[in-house]
Amino acid sequence: MGVEYDEKGKYFTEFISKDAIYSHIQTLDHYIKGYVHVRKDERLSDEINKDISFLAVTNVEIYSQAGDILFTCDFLAVNRSHIVWLMPIGESLNKAE
Repeated sequence: MGVEYDEKGKYFTEFISKDAIYSHIQTLDHYIKGYVHVRKDERLSDEINKDISFLAVTNVEIYSQAGDILFTCDFLAVNRSHIVWLMPIGESLNKAE
């Protein structure tokens, strides 16, 4: 993997730095917890709104609508068209709290 520099000293690599954001993902049939990886200086909403069919999620737990854990896995590709909502874990649904 090479590193290239421009005339101002900015460097470019083949490696893309991303932040892992632990998130809630609600699909039509399941509830998912896992890490969504977002490029530095971008938001979770930027990642979900990309024109790609699948959202990559790591360290995944998949739950039934009743709250029973169904599966765990290291990687899951979630079809974006099946996502009802997505929220970082740690943020409140009710901002008045």
